[in-house]
Amino acid sequence: MGIYEKGFENPSPIQEESIPIALTGSDILARAKNGTGKTAAFCIPALEKIDQDKNVIQVVILVPTRELALQTSQVCKELGKHLKIQVMVTTGGTSLKDDIMRLYQPVHLLVGTPGRILDLAKKGICVLNDCSMLVMDEADKLLSPEFQPSIEQLIHFVPANRQILLFSATFPVTVKEFKDKYLQKPYVVNLMDELTLKGITQYYAFVEERQKVHCLNTLFSKLQINQSIIFCNSVNRVELLAKKITELGYSCFYIHAKMLQDHRNRVFHDFRNGACRNLVCTDLFTRGIDIQAVNVVINFDFPKNAETYLHRVGRSGRFGHLGLAVNLITYDDRFNLFRIEQELGTEIKQIPPQIDQAVYCR
Repeated sequence: MGIYEKGFENPSPIQEESIPIALTGSDILARAKNGTGKTAAFCIPALEKIDQDKNVIQVVILVPTRELALQTSQVCKELGKHLKIQVMVTTGGTSLKDDIMRLYQPVHLLVGTPGRILDLAKKGICVLNDCSMLVMDEADKLLSPEFQPSIEQLIHFVPANRQILLFSATFPVTVKEFKDKYLQKPYVVNLMDELTLKGITQYYAFVEERQKVHCLNTLFSKLQINQSIIFCNSVNRVELLAKKITELGYSCFYIHAKMLQDHRNRVFHDFRNGACRNLVCTDLFTRGIDIQAVNVVINFDFPKNAETYLHRVGRSGRFGHLGLAVNLITYDDRFNLFRIEQELGTEIKQIPPQIDQAVYCR
């Protein structure tokens, strides 16, 4: 009922491949990009395998950012709405005391960032002796130097016969080393051809730096924007642009890494609930953020590499959704534009005077 109420009718390819394997108890190494439905690919089997009569933590889902932790726990709660499964989310930057109090009550499924969960495990408050499933989402990020030591320590707190599910968009060497060391005969799912640029119409507009705001204003007046995310390459530019957009008379939020965490959470939550039409942000926001209503992504500053481009633009045309990406390109960006097109095997066309609404509005 939870799956049905969430509006899922047919499984996406990653769900179709992962869910049955996860239910058998095998380790999984899945390579899939954002927007292919991977959150549900591990949340559904996780919820299915939890025994709600046992008041112990049975599943831990590790993610690299607080935003993703909140979003993932929300998906677990929605999918498990008709089960008596207790979901808890814990991340750094929030009150440790509240988490400790919460862990005195039953928790079946714990979603969080590695540092905080390790902290609670070391203190003996978060007991993982009965945790039979460990999920790592955005594993490439989790196995970067920032997180890897915490992850390796955490693994010693879970039973030896645990099941590990690894989901990652890219497979750097660290992921391979981790797989060889900790996964037992993992089932490999590779859906990298499921490019999330599918359904997204991409355009570029050749502008001078000083014309960018004027160009953005024109886009706002011409496009049928449901919600948009606008990317800048620095914190400073995010704030300046947000101010400009507000002065032009459009509703606008902004979010960046130097903001306080609960402020960030509030902005994210309000934008997601449709309180505002436009969100200006840095790349902090690009991994795994899924807001169905976003139909336009604008690169106010063009990104430096293909992966960032994909993560940014992959926002707007999520699994089965249409979207539009508009890139403001200066003279200095022209080589990057060409290179990113080559690397992603995609075409970014020059923006026409009129854009057909059918390509990005449902």
